[in-house]
Amino acid sequence: MEKSTNMSAFLKNRFIRAILLSGLFLQLGIWIRNFSVLLFVMEQTNGDPFAVSMISVAEFAPIFIFSIIGGTFADRWKPKKTMIWCDLLSAVSVFTVLATLMFASWHAVFFAMLISAILSQFSQPSGMKLFKIHVPKEQLQMGMSLYQTLFAVFMIIGPIIGTFIFQQYGIYLSIALTGIMFLLSAGALLFLPADRAMEEEKEKTTVLQELGQGFKYVKNNRFLSILGGNFLVAGLAIGLIQPLGIFIVTEQLGMDKEFLQWFLAVNGVAMILGGGMALAFSKKIAPIRLLAIGMAVDAIMISVMGFSNVVWITLIAQFFNGLMMPAIQISINTMILENSDEKFVGRVNGIMTPLFMGGMVVMMSFAGVIKEFMSLTMAYQAAAVLFVIGILLVVPLLIKPNFPKQDQKVKIETQ
Repeated sequence: MEKSTNMSAFLKNRFIRAILLSGLFLQLGIWIRNFSVLLFVMEQTNGDPFAVSMISVAEFAPIFIFSIIGGTFADRWKPKKTMIWCDLLSAVSVFTVLATLMFASWHAVFFAMLISAILSQFSQPSGMKLFKIHVPKEQLQMGMSLYQTLFAVFMIIGPIIGTFIFQQYGIYLSIALTGIMFLLSAGALLFLPADRAMEEEKEKTTVLQELGQGFKYVKNNRFLSILGGNFLVAGLAIGLIQPLGIFIVTEQLGMDKEFLQWFLAVNGVAMILGGGMALAFSKKIAPIRLLAIGMAVDAIMISVMGFSNVVWITLIAQFFNGLMMPAIQISINTMILENSDEKFVGRVNGIMTPLFMGGMVVMMSFAGVIKEFMSLTMAYQAAAVLFVIGILLVVPLLIKPNFPKQDQKVKIETQ
């Protein structure tokens, strides 16, 4: 009864309702865009691998180039206004691409991915900053759990929705619907509480100076530095196994490649349940313990998948692997918010995100080579070892979770 009362009170938070509604529209727009562009490019190029890979480049490259820049501006600008403008500009860019697509070249679809991916690097850290401002500390983990569960749900239904829209209505309506979803997301953000008045700095600083301050802030905060190392290792582990799932299905289990959809579906369903479990335990288990538990279970399950050639054992391991993934993501995001000063949330997020994504993309690039050099089984054992290293990195935080946040009190000198 108490849990339902807490959840009811939590959902009465005006910020939570608005950000979840915005997230719903945004996820619809993103998945319709992603799959319509993917299927359209496949049609136009007869499945040319280079053209298909350019979609991923357009989607992920902005994370490395603009993440820290977007985080820095998120700390300079008003977060609500930033998020609304990013959604509006994304919608404008999508409708511009639609016009170009109709009257000029089909290659314009790549810009639909690129521009909105760039703008999301300004919007996402602003959203994290608003979580820090409007959600009480004791409810942060609950808020992150609910938000992550929304993403997990769309990992299952997003591809279905995107594929259905494209197959039924074609690329023009798919792109138009994407723009409409971004507009609806911006509309939902209007219901967010008003931005606070920005504090006037005693000494004016440049963007480069503030960017440098962000790196110093993370470096001087032992908690965040350790978490950054954990983030990088987790990205390396996930990046190593993500492209190899198809080989687990075909080589290890001896199944047809079509079985991959069920292999991935098990993971997706588990992630939804995992998000719900993380939400249920958010007030009972500290984020650092949740992170360690999640990485320990994933290390064991990944190792099992690497050795198993029995379908039901592999599917059980895949299920528990997916079940714990939200715990890892939610706990890291919660700890970033809990251990970052409000003035630095954008920059901390902008530094941490490329660590994870960078590790993941680098390992995805070398996963095939590693498989050929080490074997599929040993590649999965290597990923399991990386998760164990991640646990060892956070042992100091488990022993002494409340590090003095000395860096939050220290004035960082500007150049």
